[in-house]
Amino acid sequence: MNIPTRPPVIDNSLLSRFEPITLERMDSIRLMNRIDTKFVTDTLMLKNILEDALDRGYMIFESDGERLHAYDSIYFDTSDLQMFAEHRRGKLVRQKVRTRVYCESGLCFLEVKKKNNHSRTRKKRVEIPLADFQDFRSDPEARLWLSSHSGYSVEEVSPAIETLFNRITLVNKGLTERLTIDTSVTFKNLRTRATADLGAAVIIELKQDGRTHSEMKDILLKHRVKPFRISKYCIGVSLTDSRVRTGRFKEKIRYIDKLNKNFYIKCYNPVLLRPL
Repeated sequence: MNIPTRPPVIDNSLLSRFEPITLERMDSIRLMNRIDTKFVTDTLMLKNILEDALDRGYMIFESDGERLHAYDSIYFDTSDLQMFAEHRRGKLVRQKVRTRVYCESGLCFLEVKKKNNHSRTRKKRVEIPLADFQDFRSDPEARLWLSSHSGYSVEEVSPAIETLFNRITLVNKGLTERLTIDTSVTFKNLRTRATADLGAAVIIELKQDGRTHSEMKDILLKHRVKPFRISKYCIGVSLTDSRVRTGRFKEKIRYIDKLNKNFYIKCYNPVLLRPL
């Protein structure tokens, strides 16, 4: 298990101004007709988004005094990366298998995420020992659980990509939407041993009750941040394995590269090459 060592990209003084919300209260939220939408921006724009969210009364998830939380995930796939390939080909019904550890608490889960042909995602998970984070396949209970909740057996899958990031979670005051904000995203390919990261890119996911108006969508529209379909697992594979056909992910990687280039142009004086 690792914890991202990059310096925080968000000033903690900004995060400290939000009203906190507990895990228990956040877990009580039931979003009817849930709609999930992803967005990509950079850390400079994120500061503006957070300031607007603060003005509109959004709350921030806090646990043990922490508001920026480190996550470590390992994605499992077949030897020929079947789950990656199905996503690349645009197959509507697909799934992902991963272990995930919440670094501050040490809680660890085996998870299966399934997407149906209506683009709705459902996640099932079971807690596993932290010692099984890197490879759960020798655990009899985990083996049985996986075969019951996915289309794969433990003999068919093995560790593929490790993904690390820091997450901020916001909830609106009406408890009708939840926002996850992932920064400092890094990848380590457990087969090729190559590493990569997304630089200053920020991945935002909005989970909202489809029956209600979203203030966060208004904020993102104000800052010209548009919906952007992205899979951290698939981008990670594309960046760290030169043998795979990247297909539809190539254009997404170009967009993130352009975003990072513009970020550094905004942050650094192109003549003096020093921070503004």
